[in-house]
Amino acid sequence: MHAVRIPRHGGPEVLEPVDLPDPEPGEGQVLVELAAVGVNFIDTYFREGIYPAPLPLVPGLEGAGTVRAVGPGVTTVAPGDRVAWTNVLGSYATLVVAPAAELVVVPDTIDLETATAVSLQGMTAHYLVHDTHPVAAGEDVLVHAAAGGMGLLLCQMLRAKGARIIATTSSEEKDALAREAGAHETLRYGDDLAERVRALTDGGGVAVVYDGVGASTFDASLASLRVRGVLALYGAASGPVPPVDPQRLNSAGSVYLTRPSLAWHVRTPSELAARAGAVFSAVAAGDLSVRIGGRYPLDAAADAQRDLQSRRTTGKLLLLP
Repeated sequence: MHAVRIPRHGGPEVLEPVDLPDPEPGEGQVLVELAAVGVNFIDTYFREGIYPAPLPLVPGLEGAGTVRAVGPGVTTVAPGDRVAWTNVLGSYATLVVAPAAELVVVPDTIDLETATAVSLQGMTAHYLVHDTHPVAAGEDVLVHAAAGGMGLLLCQMLRAKGARIIATTSSEEKDALAREAGAHETLRYGDDLAERVRALTDGGGVAVVYDGVGASTFDASLASLRVRGVLALYGAASGPVPPVDPQRLNSAGSVYLTRPSLAWHVRTPSELAARAGAVFSAVAAGDLSVRIGGRYPLDAAADAQRDLQSRRTTGKLLLLP
């Protein structure tokens, strides 16, 4: 098989294309031929060493493809089935061995590129809106990086819940995309961001901030909350947030800080199937639009990661093996 791996920690330039022996599925495992791979910030965390893992490492957690073979004990999928996943390390490759429990079957109504583009981010947006803070109609919310793949899905789900969405973007082009997805107001990043948010909420602040940016937005996010509001810090695109004194949450108005992740919201096969089913059903019904912002050959993974980290892109980036 062909793959891209991390031989040492560093910038995108360390990613190297390699040929490796074809893997074989073991007990409870499935061999999948990939059609598309999702590019996510967590891939860069592995590359930079923020998330430690033995090297050399084939990165990538998200993808979709067709089952080529199944190992002993697998009854949930069969060769020829189309499947997607969000937590199978080693997905920057033409073939991957995945635990059967991590796979969801892709409906015939959805192509594999779309399934890849919406799986991780769609299920993340789903738990953020329905579980981390169950959004009520009329609530003011703040969405950072609203024109990215996650931001666009969040805005659409929040619009369906009847929220009033304040979005941060970095350009007029991204403003238009965020508004098309449901944002009512768009703001630029800056030192006075919290003041502008409060001006739009009659001084009260927002019920929840969805922050996947991290270090560069954390202070403004905290200062934008209403009393007993929720800061959902679900990512760190600009870098990890330094340690926080819990007393800051008190002085901000008894606010809540949470660092959620998808793995804790799809802990069982039934929960994974239900959440993926909700997202796929919304896509199939036309209620959730998926924007693919870039398609790259597998060997151009370094370019994809550069573009992702530079924030030059909108929507979801895919590698096509």
